[in-house]
Amino acid sequence: MLELTGLHEHGVFLRRDAVGLGYDDRDLRRSIRDGEIVRIRHGAYAAAQVWADLDEVGRHVLRAHAVMLTHESAVALSHISGAALHGMKLWDADLRRVHVTRLGAMGSRKHSDVAYHDDPRLPGVLELAGAKTLSAARCALGAATTTSVEGGMVLLDSAYHLGLLSQDALRAELEGMRRWPGTARLQITLRLASPGAESVGESRARFLFFFHGLPRPELQYPVYDGDVLIATTDFAWPELGVVGEFDGKIKYGRLLKPGETPGDAVFREKRREDRIREVTGWRVVRLVWADLADPRRTAARLVKVLGRRTT
Repeated sequence: MLELTGLHEHGVFLRRDAVGLGYDDRDLRRSIRDGEIVRIRHGAYAAAQVWADLDEVGRHVLRAHAVMLTHESAVALSHISGAALHGMKLWDADLRRVHVTRLGAMGSRKHSDVAYHDDPRLPGVLELAGAKTLSAARCALGAATTTSVEGGMVLLDSAYHLGLLSQDALRAELEGMRRWPGTARLQITLRLASPGAESVGESRARFLFFFHGLPRPELQYPVYDGDVLIATTDFAWPELGVVGEFDGKIKYGRLLKPGETPGDAVFREKRREDRIREVTGWRVVRLVWADLADPRRTAARLVKVLGRRTT
């Protein structure tokens, strides 16, 4: 039955697709039992290996495609689901339900794994990866109303970094959301979001700085030796003589040059850090995922490094 996964662009197929090609429920059960396919929601299936290779967000996107196949033109993906389809990074997001916005009357049909939204404004709908979705700005803002401030920062930072958002687009969308639930929290998120953050870890670190009253850093701060750029640091507090780096480890894979091992990249990063100290005389503080898991302790360490009390 794997040939059915080629019926649609995203690899999902429905029970009705299988029946239309002469298969029945026994064939579906047998294929599931044999490990060829998996059921990803009621009446929707995908290749088992494809499903196994996806992370939580990727699986959510696949379920979203399945929802769109059953709803056809009546809805568009929005909120968290639209944000995921646009490629925004997600953190602390509830992915149990697929979020859609109704595009018109759709009768009484509802599904427990789908969150239905209404938007009195004329929705700007576009086609992306074979599915209808709202604009990146509307998806990002809608998603940010359903997450924590920290989760919203991750999402909006990512959208900025990917070039999906502009301040003007956000302001225009926000005008129509004044009475939406979660918009008070959204105002905080919008003030904190920045196009300078390049990863989930950097965004979460910035939330840690904000929440614990630490000074707001400059992002992607260039360090020069004379006229030569020697480094661009994730964070910098120039007035305090401190630069900061978030070390997510995965970035060393991105930094590998031909023929290098991860160990070579780590050593090169250490030399870069030493050079920053030599040229600036500043302190270098490095954060890792474990630091984000213990924010109070990390904030206390940073207070000492920055030489200033929290507010």
